[in-house]
Amino acid sequence: MIYLYNSLTQRKELLEPVKPGHIGIYVCGLTVYDKCHIGHGRLFVWFDVLVRYLRHLNYQVTYVRNITDIDDKIIKKSRELNLDYQDLVQSMIIAMHKDEARLNIISPDFEPRVTEHIGEITAMIKVLIDGGFAYATSSGDVYYSVATFDTYGKLAHQTLDSLKSSAANERDRDKNSPLDFALWKTAKPNEPSWNSPWGKGRPGWHIECSAMAKKYLGNTLDIHGGGSDLQFPHHQNEIAQSEAANGTTLAKHWMHLGFVQNADEKMSKSLNNYFTLEEIIDTYPPEVLRYFILTSHYRSPINFSHENMENAENALRRLYIALRGFNVSNAMDQEELQNISREHYEKFHAAMADDCNTPQAMAILFDLAREINQLRGTEKNTAAVWAKLLKHLAGILGLLQSEPNNFLQHGVNEKFISTLLTKRQEARHNKNWEEADKIRHQLTSMGISLEDTREETLWFLEDRVKYKTNA
Repeated sequence: MIYLYNSLTQRKELLEPVKPGHIGIYVCGLTVYDKCHIGHGRLFVWFDVLVRYLRHLNYQVTYVRNITDIDDKIIKKSRELNLDYQDLVQSMIIAMHKDEARLNIISPDFEPRVTEHIGEITAMIKVLIDGGFAYATSSGDVYYSVATFDTYGKLAHQTLDSLKSSAANERDRDKNSPLDFALWKTAKPNEPSWNSPWGKGRPGWHIECSAMAKKYLGNTLDIHGGGSDLQFPHHQNEIAQSEAANGTTLAKHWMHLGFVQNADEKMSKSLNNYFTLEEIIDTYPPEVLRYFILTSHYRSPINFSHENMENAENALRRLYIALRGFNVSNAMDQEELQNISREHYEKFHAAMADDCNTPQAMAILFDLAREINQLRGTEKNTAAVWAKLLKHLAGILGLLQSEPNNFLQHGVNEKFISTLLTKRQEARHNKNWEEADKIRHQLTSMGISLEDTREETLWFLEDRVKYKTNA
């Protein structure tokens, strides 16, 4: 049984799919006007882990994450760059997919774009107008009438009166109420537009997700998610639109991610205090960022810094060192699972079943790594079984998927290191201990750690900062 925290009810609830054995997940994706930042990386990684875990439990998962490919920001950016908006959008989608591939992200089953669903969007707007939930203005705009939806504000945990009070100073001569929001925006000169019953224009931001979620997952979703900043007004407005149009609950579970922060301040493009995914995963192995993201519970804020990234790399390195020397795969058959101690296996799954507690699940991985290292010298066969379990459980999180030496030696001039190791081996063979120690010291000063075995000398990058400074 899996319990997930529901932002709507503010408590953990048992996951009971609308359709037994199948789970439909809709995640609000990106507005593609610029490169992805670390906040987007958290969105990619977290829902990737959720999908992996549910599929590991043999659920049939349909994962939908939309792309907003028309928006004020896209139009503004394309003008600044003197580009057609479609060319900007396509280049940003290509960059996003490249970032995802490097982070080992499973592609969504569907990645619908707004401009490909204008028909579904205008059809839903028409249903809302016909039902008395929305109104068209003389200028060609269409607004949702918040006053017609009695429980508006429930996801934000605010009353309609309190929301009206906070919006009292916002005036728009075309709106019936300051809280009313746009479903359709009339076309402005030289902007992209589409035909509709209300004239040329384009969709408002909120209606796109209501229409696309319905098309791909039906009237009621099992899980709807996104960043905490979307809880209000975007997700609240989706609830108002969808539940008015469809006459049923939009989502059984609402899941919202904590912010990624820089020096305890929310990281965002508007504050210009963000790092792009590209620059971070050009600096560190991409798996380090994935690991760093999973060290915090998904509902908690996470503080980004290079120091925290270096700590994450050191921790991930410890797990890879435990796997070194074992030929293991992710798969474990039922016989193998029966023959292992169930303690670690069951603790891992207990953590994941409790609102996907990845920090606690990863603590189990380190317990396994310690046991492997203790058994390596005396009970190698047992250690090998533990190593297989370690990789199996880590694989559910999308971790430890590289060959250990490839990770441990990432970003290092391997040819240069190999030359030094050959010289050191020759010095050791000739019993020139002074020269051998000199080479070891040279490597250590470069952040390279050595481990001499009977057959060979193993090495790995222990300190990336030291390597960059002294290599």
